[in-house]
Amino acid sequence: MASITANQIASVSLKDADHDPEVFAEKLGRSFEDYGFAIIADHGIPDALIYRAEEKAKAFFALPDDVKNKYRVPGSGGARGYTPFGIETAKGAKAHDLKEFWHVGRDLPEGHPFRDHMPDNLWPAEVPSFKDTFQELYATFDAAGLKVLKAIARYLKIDEDYFEDAVRYGNSVLRALHYPPQKEPTGEHIRAGAHEDINAITLLLGAEEAGLELLTRDGRWIPVSPKPGELVINIGDMLQRLTNGVLRSTSHRVVNPTPDRASHARYSMPFFLHFRSDLLIDALPETVPAGEQPKWSPITANDYLQERLREIKLV
Repeated sequence: MASITANQIASVSLKDADHDPEVFAEKLGRSFEDYGFAIIADHGIPDALIYRAEEKAKAFFALPDDVKNKYRVPGSGGARGYTPFGIETAKGAKAHDLKEFWHVGRDLPEGHPFRDHMPDNLWPAEVPSFKDTFQELYATFDAAGLKVLKAIARYLKIDEDYFEDAVRYGNSVLRALHYPPQKEPTGEHIRAGAHEDINAITLLLGAEEAGLELLTRDGRWIPVSPKPGELVINIGDMLQRLTNGVLRSTSHRVVNPTPDRASHARYSMPFFLHFRSDLLIDALPETVPAGEQPKWSPITANDYLQERLREIKLV
């Protein structure tokens, strides 16, 4: 299997966004065009916070199933709290993924119009400081994501602050993921079936444990292998639609471990950065060639989200 090299998917430092924004934006944007993925170091999320969040997540997933299921909210699309094994299924797949997860969403002020579909968070009383830790992590992910979006705007040659309003009060979700050890044959099930993300961009911590792969334009599955603490960033379907396909939402998956790693659990924490719910996702004029029509019809972010959640069996 081919490995990703520095000449393919970009591996950049977020510090360069300040020191040399044009070069940073060009490297990042080109990688997103070609592969839909990039790796970012120096992202500003403290190592101590990452470690603390990982420990809190492990403590929660180690709880008995009957305790974890107290925090499941049927009919909510898994938007908050706990989603057990056997639920999420990749679009078009028959076999469910081999994972369980916890969702943290945005805290909205009283009376905010988005509260009708962005409910309050749940917090497991059994894990001390879980709430404080994940609220802090959510905020740092949000800030890092906005810096990435500024670079994307620069690459697209639009106002670099364009996305600031587009994601304000966005329905972004932080997911703590647990893929358990595999002690027996899994049949057709894998840790996460091939899929594209729904949102604008995804920022992922914890991909150092092997398994994440992306699908290249020429049909090869190749591994994504960040160094410890680095962020993997990928483009989601919403940003692909907004850019008329200039930036790619790439199929990716998490394959089952090799026999020597099968006894190890895999933990990761993706942050699915979303546009605000009422944003009309309509192709940016700069991305539509003269004389052509956009590839997709306009749709609001929330309508698109609900459509896709139905497809992956979360609602």
